[in-house]
Amino acid sequence: QVHLVDSGGGLVQPGASLKLSCTASGRTAGNSAIGWFRQAPGKERDFVTAISSGGGNRYYADSVRGRFTVSRDNAKNTVFLQMNSLKPEDTAVYYCAASKYGGPSSRKDDYPYWGQGTQVTVSS
Repeated sequence: QVHLVDSGGGLVQPGASLKLSCTASGRTAGNSAIGWFRQAPGKERDFVTAISSGGGNRYYADSVRGRFTVSRDNAKNTVFLQMNSLKPEDTAVYYCAASKYGGPSSRKDDYPYWGQGTQVTVSS
């Protein structure tokens, strides 16, 4: 069992930056890839990025590549999502999730454990 708490969302202007955090606890947390997904109102929950259990492999959606960076500090059981050059279309609830595998994946079905979500709003 893995418990996740994600935080760091807020209201920012276009072009600004924001850093989300996801703190994991549980016996297998350190062995899991962590993914970030987002869900805008009335839309499906979409993949954003994922990082392997060891932090060496990362995978990004095309819409965020070059603007978002995922990293992890396994000593603190925390994964970070640094979001730069934010756009209004990045507005969504962001969820971190722990995979049943060690490698990163964009498939929601690979992630049995989810955080509660944190709202990111990009607006002028």
